[in-house]
Amino acid sequence: MNAIARKLPTVARIGLGLLFALMGLNKLVPFLPQPPISGPPAEFFGALMATGYMLPLLAVTEVVSGLMLLSGRFVPLALTLLAPVIVNIVGFHVFLAHGGFAVPLMVLGLEVYLAWAHRDAFAPMLRMQGLPRAAKARVGEREDLFVAEAR
Repeated sequence: MNAIARKLPTVARIGLGLLFALMGLNKLVPFLPQPPISGPPAEFFGALMATGYMLPLLAVTEVVSGLMLLSGRFVPLALTLLAPVIVNIVGFHVFLAHGGFAVPLMVLGLEVYLAWAHRDAFAPMLRMQGLPRAAKARVGEREDLFVAEAR
C-alpha cells in the first residue's frame, strides 16, 4: 500500500470531523454568516426551530461526532451518529433546496469511504442472526461476560 493510500482515511476523517465540529458549533454559537433562505428550505428550518430541541440536538450531535472523528476515538460510533444527519442533508438539497449538491455529495462520499475503511467495526451489526453475549454463554460458548473478546 502506498503512502497516499495509508493516509487517505486519516485525511478523510479529519476533514469530515472538522466540517461537522465547525458546522455544529456554528448552530450553537453563530460565527459564520448564513446565506438568506426562503420558501420550503426556510419553512423546514422554521419547523426545526419551532420544536425547541431539534436544532440544539442536531448541533450537539454534530459537534460531539466531529470531535470524535478529529480525535480518532470512537470513529465507527461517530460515523453511525452522523449517518442519519448526512442522509437528511442530502435529502434537504435534493427535495427542498433543489441544488447545491457539491458539498452534500462530498460529505456523503467521505462518510461512505470512512464506513468502508472501518467496515470490520460494522460487521457484527450486519450479522443476520446475532445473539447477545448472555445467550451465547447459555448455549455453550463459554466466555466471560465482562471481558471484551480479543479478536
